[in-house]
Amino acid sequence: MTEQTQAVVSIELEGAIGLVRIDNPPVNALGAAVRQGLAQALETLERDPQVQVVALYGTGRAFSAGADIREFGKPPVDPKLPDVCNRIEACAKPVVAVVHGPTFGGGLEVALAAHARVGLAGARVGLPEVTLGLLPGAGGTQRLPRLIPLEAAIEIISSGRQVPAEEAQSLGILDRLSQAEPRQAALDAARAVLDGSLPTRRTGDIAVAIDPATIASAAARLQKKRPALAAPIKAVEAISYAGHPIGEGLKAERALFLELMDGPDRQGLIHAFNAERAVKRIPEAGAAPRPVASAGVIGGGTMGVGIATALLQAGIKTTLVETSAEGAERARAKVIGNLDGAVKRGKLAAEQRDRLVAAFDTTTELEKLAAVDLVVEAVFEDMAVKTGLFGQLDRICKAGAILATNTSYLDVNQIAAATSRQQNVIGLHFFSPAHVMRLLEVVVAEKTAPEIVATAFELAARMKKVAVRSGVCDGFIGNRILAHYRKAADYMLLDGASYEEIDRALEDFGFAMGPFAVADLAGLDIGWATRKRKAPTRPAEERYVAIADRICEAGWFGRKSGRGYYLYDDAGGRVPNPDVLAIVEAERAANGIQARTFTPEEIVARYMTAMISESARVVEDGIALHPIDVDAVFLFGYGFPRHLGGPLNHADRIGARQLVERIEAYAREDSHYWQTPGLLRQLAESGGSFNDLNTANSDGR
Repeated sequence: MTEQTQAVVSIELEGAIGLVRIDNPPVNALGAAVRQGLAQALETLERDPQVQVVALYGTGRAFSAGADIREFGKPPVDPKLPDVCNRIEACAKPVVAVVHGPTFGGGLEVALAAHARVGLAGARVGLPEVTLGLLPGAGGTQRLPRLIPLEAAIEIISSGRQVPAEEAQSLGILDRLSQAEPRQAALDAARAVLDGSLPTRRTGDIAVAIDPATIASAAARLQKKRPALAAPIKAVEAISYAGHPIGEGLKAERALFLELMDGPDRQGLIHAFNAERAVKRIPEAGAAPRPVASAGVIGGGTMGVGIATALLQAGIKTTLVETSAEGAERARAKVIGNLDGAVKRGKLAAEQRDRLVAAFDTTTELEKLAAVDLVVEAVFEDMAVKTGLFGQLDRICKAGAILATNTSYLDVNQIAAATSRQQNVIGLHFFSPAHVMRLLEVVVAEKTAPEIVATAFELAARMKKVAVRSGVCDGFIGNRILAHYRKAADYMLLDGASYEEIDRALEDFGFAMGPFAVADLAGLDIGWATRKRKAPTRPAEERYVAIADRICEAGWFGRKSGRGYYLYDDAGGRVPNPDVLAIVEAERAANGIQARTFTPEEIVARYMTAMISESARVVEDGIALHPIDVDAVFLFGYGFPRHLGGPLNHADRIGARQLVERIEAYAREDSHYWQTPGLLRQLAESGGSFNDLNTANSDGR
């Protein structure tokens, strides 16, 4: 046995077998050094007369999770990945690839170029390039349809979804599965090739017929989506060439790939990808997190149930407290129902579900939380209720326990002041349903200790959530901005646009739901309670729209009551509520307003300008550390169109100067609401951008 090291790729000879190991932690990304190493290894082994079969495998967490994100936006370095894949497929000796862990993008394309593929237990494969505004550009659109049914190839490539190993084998992506570790599996696979029990073939030599009707149907379906992103549609177009000789197909794929490289969607999707990582740049990043093995959740409503589910799925023993035995039992049933749902969706193994149920308890006694490491309250949004509860927890909980509030708006400093341990109090603002939504706003109070912030970020990672650090203000980052731009929609409604027109314009722009449909989903009574709470501090000069109040006064709270702005059936379908039109017309008459029309473009422009304005103020006030933090909040918690990258990324596309001009024009109608943020004016005058601020403040301070 001999071994030759070539940077992050090494060769090991085992008789007639040439093992090629990728060792580029943490996920064996296909950076330039790996690509060069693979190309050189193939050349070396092909020339060696002793070697009869080549086996590729990876160390660590994955065979290869794909491209090296450090190369994004930089000039390409030879050899390019398509050349490496073509070199693997053209090798005169059979090549087998052993995939384990998350094998995505270019990692899967390398495996598809091999002559046989073996998957290890727990492996997941996928081609997620469309989520970055691209298509698989190293043969993925040409080789995958040669191995599996056309409909399956279209679905996997156009969605970017992850395929578990068992499904990948049943489809034909993988030839067999193995329980061995990667190196042993590579040896076993190579020996199977030598004895003929594992057949090999060049994927590019497989002839397939591509049905034009299937291609046309898939393209039409994707075109109807909101928004109709270019990448999935171009990917289907590339797949249509898979029936041609492989060289022609690869040439067409490359041309379409390069088109997308220059497309507008890619920038926003790359920014969204980067946002998930950038939010970890916080001043407290160096602090040592505290261990969290047990937790308590107070409140068994929708939010409390979701939080308890998320904690359990993160492996944390959890106790939920309710005020009555009946309420506790209802909450327990709902949490178990969430876990059962995860099993049905294939997200959780049945035996794991049983372990999580065994780690879950409910009670009516706060004293049962005396020994837990973390408490998250999810009770009614009332300051007196919350401060009273935190006073009790201060007496009950052990020293060092973290006390967290799930408040959506209230002052975390005031809640913390109800305790003698303000350094251990933090806001953990989950988004409903808490076990599904990825965003977690980590609200840092004046006296919150750095290690508590670090613990919150580590906890978010365990729950597979995107944590964003926020300062304390009414509504924090997301709801503060929402409260502002939601007024723009209400003003347009009062001035003449219908709520259907506003929702439709914003859904066509890319939002999954318009603001009035969202309000119905959240519950109109929630916003009503907030408006009543804030009414005493509302400026006299502020224009107030009472339409939503009138709807609530009629007892219509949205989906929960079957009617709000829309009427809802049991299947969740919606139609406009005709009674709301009468309320709108009455409010217009009471305010002496003559209705005027708004184009879809004007609706989007006003709505987005309002959102960007308050987003800029949140950065200016230091509530958000960086503009990209605001973008992350809206991408992962508010359904902002991912291809636009977030409100402040979108602001850079529009340009600060044009935004200032818009605000000044709108201010002629309402100078109280439409005010130019100082930060935005500064960027307009300097020619700068919000992204400049992301890089300037990259140290998290």
